[in-house]
Amino acid sequence: MAETERSIFSRIIAGEIPADVVYDSERIIAFRDIAPQAPLHLLVVPKTELYRDVTELAAGDPDLLAELVATAEKLAAEHSDGDFRLVFNTGPGAGQTVFHVHAHVLSGQLEEGRLGQL
Repeated sequence: MAETERSIFSRIIAGEIPADVVYDSERIIAFRDIAPQAPLHLLVVPKTELYRDVTELAAGDPDLLAELVATAEKLAAEHSDGDFRLVFNTGPGAGQTVFHVHAHVLSGQLEEGRLGQL
């Protein structure tokens, strides 16, 4: 992948762009979203650039997907009340703007009928 093609998440992982990191392991990083859509809005991102979206990750490395979900659960418990919504945008029509697989962890008094709204 050419330098200019690297995603913003790859640049955060490399330390080139600052982020409010709340978790960092060998395979996953998590940080606060800069435009939060809930009282707690974290992005949980695998450090690999191999997968554009969750369907590619599920097919290519189901263990990493399971680790990502477990990390989301742990972070929701640490930073909120433990209840959370886990969102994967898959494709531009679903709102995906960064094509480096990532999960949105949303928590804090979310109502069922208000997906995508504050």
